[in-house]
Amino acid sequence: MRGKAAGKLACSFAFLGVLLAALFLAGLHYGSVRLSAGEIRAALFQGTGDSGAAGRIVRDIRMPRILAAALLGGALSVSGYLLQTFFANPIAGPFVLGISSGAKLSVSLLLIVSVEKGIFTGSGAMILAAFAGALVSMGFVLALSGRVRSMSVLVVCGVMLSYVCSAITDFLAAFADDANIVNLHNWSMGSFSGISWENVRAMAVVAMAGLAGALALAKPIGAYRLGEAYAQSVGVNIRRFRVCLVLLSSILSACVTAFAGPVSFVGIAVPHLMKGLFRTTGPLVMIPGCFLGGAAFCLLCDLIARTAFAPTELNISSVTAVFGAPVVIYLMLRGSRARGGREA
Repeated sequence: MRGKAAGKLACSFAFLGVLLAALFLAGLHYGSVRLSAGEIRAALFQGTGDSGAAGRIVRDIRMPRILAAALLGGALSVSGYLLQTFFANPIAGPFVLGISSGAKLSVSLLLIVSVEKGIFTGSGAMILAAFAGALVSMGFVLALSGRVRSMSVLVVCGVMLSYVCSAITDFLAAFADDANIVNLHNWSMGSFSGISWENVRAMAVVAMAGLAGALALAKPIGAYRLGEAYAQSVGVNIRRFRVCLVLLSSILSACVTAFAGPVSFVGIAVPHLMKGLFRTTGPLVMIPGCFLGGAAFCLLCDLIARTAFAPTELNISSVTAVFGAPVVIYLMLRGSRARGGREA
């Protein structure tokens, strides 16, 4: 039985690997300009001067964008899994709880000030600003969670926090002097466009560090999911463990917001899709599974966003909401039925 279970896990990971490879190739092929297999091969394996415009499209536009979608999608999914572990609730996620919106507001402030002052803003500054905003929002959510027992009420408070942060961002952008602030509006709606190789290197460092940190917490997470009393009995320092979860989930969601703006529903939907795929909740399986699943989910959504109505491009959050929102609705309905069954 153990060998059969291991075989199923291997097949599930292999499926995700094949899906990622297929989406990667599709992302290189499709877009406002469709490239042939020969043009893509020449762009990847020949010199920069031999592949012409197709080479520049592949190397300078599509490759960084595809890698960013994979890295940020994986980071957002792992962040959602950590938040669901922290709150012990299936609908906890950085977008729903308003954490992404807090990061969005702080990055918006940084961009507005830097543009008006003529200051260059690097990837590190963007991530730090987003992290600060995510921590402030997380602190607000944690303060509310100590007073509000109902997760549905906490979610409503998170949604209201998102509206407040978005309203402040729109107000600041409306009264900004520089015309380049128009780019702020596009970013604030969510998009993987405009990613550079320097951005990819920065997000790769943060995403891989966050993934490694989550894997290092796999054993405490497994114990914590069985209850605080059990976790303490096996030597887990609950206070330190919670701080680590908060910091890891905040930095991962902040990294996403810094480069792509707020991306909705990925952090909630993908962990549940991975539970269905792997048929387990074990952290050592779920954490890498969520990362790969989130990467595939965002690659698919980004491919749809830039090809469905090409050359017009959709906001990434519009596409992720189409696929992710039904999962959230299903979870809420299932939870409501479960509560009704217990009361009966």
